[in-house]
Amino acid sequence: MPAARGGVAEPSGHVLAVGTPGPRLDRLTRTLVSTGHEVSHAEPGDVSRQMRHSPPDAIVALDDADADAGLDVIREVRAVPAGRALPLLMVTSDPGPTGVADMLRGGADDCVAETSDPVELSARIEAKLRRVPVPVENLLLDPRTGLYSQPHFLGELDRELKRVDDSRTGGVVAMVGVAEIASLEARLGPRVRREVAERLAGVAEKLGGVCDRLGWDDEGHLLMLMPGVDEDAARRELQNFANAVAGTRFVVADENVRLTPAIGWTPLADCADRAQAVAGARNAVEESIRHRDLRPVKYAAWMRGTHRRSRRTLATALRTLLSVLSPVLVLLFGVGIPFVFYQQMYELGWDVGSAAYWVVVSGLVLSAALIVLECLFSLDAKPRPERPAQPYPPASAVIAAYLPNEAATIVDTIESFLRLDYPNELEIVLAYNTPHPMPVEETLREMARRDPRLVLMPVAGSTSKAQNVNAAVTRVRGEFVGIFDADHHPVPDAFQHAWHWLSGGYDVVQGHCVIRNGESSWVSKLVGVEFEAIYAVSHPGRTRLYTFGVFGGSNGFWRTDLLARTRMHGTMLTEDIDSTMRALHEGARIATDRTLISRELAPTTLKALWNQRSRWAQGWLQVSLKYLWRGLRSPAFTARQKAGLLVLLGWREIQPWLTLQILPVLLYSAWRAGEWTISTGRCRSACWPPCSRCPPGWCRRCSRGGSRCPNCAAAGRGSGGICWCPPSSTATSRTSWPVSRSSRRCCGTASGGSPRAPVTRR
Repeated sequence: MPAARGGVAEPSGHVLAVGTPGPRLDRLTRTLVSTGHEVSHAEPGDVSRQMRHSPPDAIVALDDADADAGLDVIREVRAVPAGRALPLLMVTSDPGPTGVADMLRGGADDCVAETSDPVELSARIEAKLRRVPVPVENLLLDPRTGLYSQPHFLGELDRELKRVDDSRTGGVVAMVGVAEIASLEARLGPRVRREVAERLAGVAEKLGGVCDRLGWDDEGHLLMLMPGVDEDAARRELQNFANAVAGTRFVVADENVRLTPAIGWTPLADCADRAQAVAGARNAVEESIRHRDLRPVKYAAWMRGTHRRSRRTLATALRTLLSVLSPVLVLLFGVGIPFVFYQQMYELGWDVGSAAYWVVVSGLVLSAALIVLECLFSLDAKPRPERPAQPYPPASAVIAAYLPNEAATIVDTIESFLRLDYPNELEIVLAYNTPHPMPVEETLREMARRDPRLVLMPVAGSTSKAQNVNAAVTRVRGEFVGIFDADHHPVPDAFQHAWHWLSGGYDVVQGHCVIRNGESSWVSKLVGVEFEAIYAVSHPGRTRLYTFGVFGGSNGFWRTDLLARTRMHGTMLTEDIDSTMRALHEGARIATDRTLISRELAPTTLKALWNQRSRWAQGWLQVSLKYLWRGLRSPAFTARQKAGLLVLLGWREIQPWLTLQILPVLLYSAWRAGEWTISTGRCRSACWPPCSRCPPGWCRRCSRGGSRCPNCAAAGRGSGGICWCPPSSTATSRTSWPVSRSSRRCCGTASGGSPRAPVTRR
């Protein structure tokens, strides 16, 4: 084999040397290394495990003195699916014709004498690797991966597209990329593309399902053909596949890694040819990589490069417009339209406004009762375990930051994390995005050079906290992860106390967020009081009452495996609540600890507070619409938990709108009384609440100020009286109620409470 410049042999691939440890194996290893091969070892009987751990390019095995030992090794290699196409060379100390023939018939590709020259051995290995009897592009299955080669996969895709044209049975083509492939290739070399495709294919084959043909391309993408399935079934299968991949630790090039599958797919019925199908799936993969949230992405036309900018500009303009109009829309739908509705129904003879009054009162009483219940249950909240059930494992902190907004505070935040007290390894990952380089980045790099616990992770293309967290979760080494915003300063023993919960069987623990700038303005002081009510009372009480907690987005600690499977969805405005609901659907246990304190900054102006709360309100509505009905039907929740979901996601959305009805009810009552001011001493004022004894549709104020009602004048009554006239002024008869000036009761009742008889005039 030719040597590289300087006398050093060029690397020729990864070879697995199989044999019993001893001088013979040592000599074989030296021979292989001297010819430029990367060598790993396995004893007979352990070959399959070693191949799964670190797949080789070729296998060289020693033939022991026992004639059957070599055949056993051959059978063991060929029994593994990945070993069926691997070159297998047997090295024997006694190359007799019979023994060589037996090994070749048993499945060996070649057999050489132990005394052979190293150059000869290397040449034989290279010949088996490079000189396949049939060119690789003509093979149905790739000999190294066991998958369809790209040309044959595209041929299968062509056939399915023709079937779709003929029968319209449908089907889907999907492409699976890996978000970490660039960093893996930079660190471990180009061979990781093939290995990653093999690992992904192994998961797909294990799951089974509707995908019956798997291939791969030169970029390391896994290609999946799913014929004859509808879009909903395909989406479910792909989502299950993504969850399985995210929840698995893989060995790639001898390293344990987590992978983030980025799945793009497109229906075959929407594709004219295979080029369009593959290009659409590839564009969808790129969109999926941006989010890293495990959700399969269906191709849409806007994902092409020429459409991306216009779509984002339009979406930004719509969000800005809705944000500006939101106060007007709230008043319109919450006050204006209900008032007009009450008014018009009254004209038709239905006093809906009076019923709405009692509905509002009942809603306020119910809300107060629920708050009191949470307060009472918070008095008996479950305390934190005194000691961990298991030793402290390695832990990781993920700080998500958008540097243009956090540049002024991020250094203080990092310094507070470096002061944390934890008895095992604590990794601090700053996952950040920035549209342009910033001076503070050099300061951060200097801090990372001084303290190796700090890991800086710029996330290219990220536009949200969710994308930053998703990018970091596959890089962390800790058994559990604390998630924090860039303004949080946790107490020194926060990670120790969090492990007390997690080691006891919980999957997530939410801490207590405390405002540290309460003296900055009256707004921040108000938020500080609110946060104490939420984190010190409401969250612990709700957790105790309904047996589940809520992850609040920061100062929350997750088991790494669960977070890797759950991720965060950047399309949800409250991605923390969304991830909470998905974790609960998986059966996760979430605890709340009000003694697990982290201090953060609150908004200091009304504008900042309005923007924050508007986003929260919209995000909670998203989550309620997505998960309320699903949760109530799910067998994963107990009856008590479903009651909690009904309150948290259902009543929480209804109660603000119900409370807002106080305004239209008051306006309606004033309108019904005939004046917009409320008097307290005479019957000419409206009845509060509106009296149910008054005949619906006949309540109309006929005297205003000092004017005289014609009906009242005809009946001999003076001005200032109240009568009840029919809505139509053309009625042939008019009914009026006698005036009651001294009573505050309904004008249709006597001071003693009994209704008076109407006076009818023709």
